[in-house]
Amino acid sequence: MKKVLVLLVTVLTLGFSAKADHDQVITFNQLPAQAQELLRQHFANKVPLIVTMDWDDYTIVYDSGEKIEFDKQGNWKDFDCKTSHVPSAIIPEQIKTHVRATFPGTTILKLDRNRRGYEVKLNNGLEIEYNRDFRVIDMDD
Repeated sequence: MKKVLVLLVTVLTLGFSAKADHDQVITFNQLPAQAQELLRQHFANKVPLIVTMDWDDYTIVYDSGEKIEFDKQGNWKDFDCKTSHVPSAIIPEQIKTHVRATFPGTTILKLDRNRRGYEVKLNNGLEIEYNRDFRVIDMDD
C-alpha cells in the first residue's frame, strides 16, 4: 500500500510539473500585434510584470494587478482588473447598456469572453453571465 501511495504522489507531482513547464516567459514584443495594440491603447500607463505564453493563450500581468489573456491570434479572452476597471471601449455595447440601466454606479472589474458568451463581475460583487446574443442567462452574488 505504501508503494502505491508513493507511486501515486510521484505521478501527480510529475503531472503538475509538466503542466507548469508549458508556461513560457516572453517579451511584450512577442505578443501578437493585435494584442500589443490593444494593450498600448488601454494600458499604456501600466507597467507589465510578466508576459507568458502557453499552448493556447498569452497572459500579461501588470504591476497594478490587472491580468489580461489573449488567444493565439491576439483576440482578448479575459480582463481581470481587481484594482481598476475594464476599459469601457472594450466592453460590448449591449453589456454596457444593460449594466448602466440595471446597476447604476457600478463598474466592471472582470470581463471574460468564451464560446458560450460573456461573464462579467461588477464592483458590487455581482456576477452576470450573458449568452452570445447578450441575453442574461445567469446572475450570482
